[in-house]
Amino acid sequence: MAARPLHLRPSVLIPIFLGGVLGTGARYLLEKAYPFEPPEWPWATFFINLAGAFVLGVLLEALVRMGDDTGRRQRVRLFAGTGFCGTFTTYSAFALESSLLFRHGDVATGLGYMAATVVVGGFLAWAGISLAAAVHSGRGRRR
Repeated sequence: MAARPLHLRPSVLIPIFLGGVLGTGARYLLEKAYPFEPPEWPWATFFINLAGAFVLGVLLEALVRMGDDTGRRQRVRLFAGTGFCGTFTTYSAFALESSLLFRHGDVATGLGYMAATVVVGGFLAWAGISLAAAVHSGRGRRR
């Protein structure tokens, strides 16, 4: 009998939930420590999203290079990728803060924030993937 699809297994919710609690808590603490007020740059959300892009790039590339998405690797992906990174990063705060910048007449800051988040986030995701690939390749040469 074939295994049930991942999304139909209640047991997968546990690592996602635990990672989500940690990711949400970390984001909450950072957002409280560095609150956003227009026309300032939304530094907390900016760095949270950039860090999340990098970590997710490293994590997913490393897991793919280790083998199939099963067992321990799958639980790590669900906990750290879906749970932690999924709740740590925040597209909704990014959209809200961009909108608030525009609403306060800070069009240049809003456009800069949006562009920098997307461009630098994409670059950091690629950098994370490249780092994990290089580390994996380096391990293969030492054997």
